[in-house]
Amino acid sequence: MHHLRLKALEEIRTKIPVVNPEHTGKSLNDVYGESVFGDKELKAKLTPSTYEAFKKSMQNGSHLDPNTVDQIAGAMKEWALTKGATHFTHWFQPLHGLTAEKHDSFMSFKGSAYDRTLEVHFDGKQLIKGEPDASSFPHGGIRSTFEARGYTAWDMESPSFIRTGANGSFLCIPSAFASWTGESLDVKTPLLRSNEALSKATVRVLRLLGDTKTTSAHSNVGIEQEFFLIDRGFYLARPDLVACSRSLLGAQPSKGQQMEDHYFGSLERRVLAFMQDVEWRLWKLGVPTTTRHNEVAPSQYEMAPIFETVSVACDHNMLMMEVLKETAREHDFACLLHEKPFAGVNGSGKHNNYSVCTNLGENLMDPGHTPTKNMRFVLMLSAVVRAVSVYGDLMRASIAVPGNDFRLGANEAPPAIMSMYVGDLLLDVINQITSEEATHKLERQPSKLTLGVTSLPPLPKDASDRNRTSPFAFTGNKFEFRAVGSSQSCSRPAMVLNAIVADSLNYVADEIEREVREKGFQVEIAVNSVVKRVLKENLKIIFNGNGYSEEWRIEAEKRGLPNLRTTPEAIKAFATEKNAAMFERLGIMTQRESQSAQNILYENYSKTVAIEADCLHNMATSFVLPVALEYKTKINNAIDPKEPLQAELLSTLNTEINNLLAALKELKAAKEHAKSFHEDKLHEQSAYYRREVFDAMTKTRTACDSLEVLVDDKMWPFPKYSEMLFMK
Repeated sequence: MHHLRLKALEEIRTKIPVVNPEHTGKSLNDVYGESVFGDKELKAKLTPSTYEAFKKSMQNGSHLDPNTVDQIAGAMKEWALTKGATHFTHWFQPLHGLTAEKHDSFMSFKGSAYDRTLEVHFDGKQLIKGEPDASSFPHGGIRSTFEARGYTAWDMESPSFIRTGANGSFLCIPSAFASWTGESLDVKTPLLRSNEALSKATVRVLRLLGDTKTTSAHSNVGIEQEFFLIDRGFYLARPDLVACSRSLLGAQPSKGQQMEDHYFGSLERRVLAFMQDVEWRLWKLGVPTTTRHNEVAPSQYEMAPIFETVSVACDHNMLMMEVLKETAREHDFACLLHEKPFAGVNGSGKHNNYSVCTNLGENLMDPGHTPTKNMRFVLMLSAVVRAVSVYGDLMRASIAVPGNDFRLGANEAPPAIMSMYVGDLLLDVINQITSEEATHKLERQPSKLTLGVTSLPPLPKDASDRNRTSPFAFTGNKFEFRAVGSSQSCSRPAMVLNAIVADSLNYVADEIEREVREKGFQVEIAVNSVVKRVLKENLKIIFNGNGYSEEWRIEAEKRGLPNLRTTPEAIKAFATEKNAAMFERLGIMTQRESQSAQNILYENYSKTVAIEADCLHNMATSFVLPVALEYKTKINNAIDPKEPLQAELLSTLNTEINNLLAALKELKAAKEHAKSFHEDKLHEQSAYYRREVFDAMTKTRTACDSLEVLVDDKMWPFPKYSEMLFMK
């Protein structure tokens, strides 16, 4: 490893920005969506009746007849062939949180081997269903390993697209993935089910309010993606980054992020070239990314699109992560999507901006100019408040990935306690509703923020400030779920938000109907009564203060809010009786599917920590310890033992080597014991990994980091933080 570090340090001096000639002379209008089989292509290539049938099916969820599907498949095939595609694949998202694809050629043959005729074939049956082998995907006990049959099903909501490799192209068909029994084996199927549940619940509530025009609703999501970018030479010289996507050891550099000079700073030329290349590629794929900038930590960056319907947004985020990683390699970078690839600096998140909209284009999360009079918004607000209050544990479980343990509660990340920030204006509205007598009337009037400089114009003033310490913050016309991890699929967090909001909307509708039926209230009076009661019962979840403070942790405990600080604790909440019953009641997941998802989360956590523990043990024993012993020999031969300070240096080195040996012994024992848990003790095993194995890893890292600052720099085998984070 030492020679790889020196080689990387030498080569980085001569690296220059990579220019992709494919983008030269292109405009946004030329490129955007050119690799997507979208509405324009559908309208151009289908007959008007087929096009209308497809659009109607999209709007009301009805099934397409086989003839219509065949026509769509034929149009899709002809379009893909013009893009150079030779294969197609059902692109799906198994429960390991990544994407999967099995490529099939468009080729078909007729005749014998002597007079074989090639045909290009792709029909409706191939479009709507694929059959990849499901035997080696995570299933969480929902089936036996030998039961290998699995099906992919075309997701009409998400447009198909072309991916291009070095020697050709292929058509990607976004799909759901299920077992032979129809049980979901992916994260998309529950997401699509949750969106249908949300639509039904929303329309039900709007009907009570007299809305007869809205026929469906859906959630919109805007997903911000944070990541780290380091030189590929450094990455290849770090076994931990290659195997685990995070550094398992590394002493803190003298400069980290304490100067606060990286955030929104000028993009370094190699980084800017990389980001521009990523953007062009994403625009071709129809991903509407609009934002790029330096993030808080050195070598940390962010890219973000505008909002889209939830299924498309989640697919596009998976595409963004894939494009970031593959483009980074071509620019001689490594893109790290882990939540905490480097200790001591900010971790990476994936803020999910969430709203609910109708088929008429109305955002139900928008208060309008007079929130106190906006019955629809206040009713939606009360449902969301109840959703977070009742199902905060489930929200925490939805973002329970191993890397998030290192991030939650640190700078730029919310705590593990789920709460809501609503801002002063909405809090005042809520107080007016829940109090017996309103103290004053607060309207949402446009206002200006003056900066005290005559040459600067007055700026429009937002209704409230932002609170970065809140996991779920209202930001004007949407809620921002800030706790999602940067590496994870957004489908599960989005599914949970859809589910809990749908459940609460149904609860509110039940209560309104009950008051109308039993008390004879008019609908408006019943709505006011129910909204007031729901808000009063769930006020405990609203917190506008500093989520980082110790006072909030104490206060949250008094309020009865769960503080699920570790991933195993949080996973336990996923399939509780309350949460599993809610999923089943809404038709989103059966209890078997909930239990399966929970089991996979446990298994993923334990496997992740096991891999990290093995990698750290190997790095420490094969590299750090030999280098430390070699340096000890050099020091022993060089020092004058009669000089106290020189003798103290040797003694310190001996102490740290012994500390490392003791930590390695403890780590080895903990690793071995962790493997002894019975297969039905998934929670206990994951908790042991988090408690004992993780603690032993921490001790091992501490010893390695202490040796790093003692050993001769020319001998140290791995790239250091000061090199990886600051050299481009």
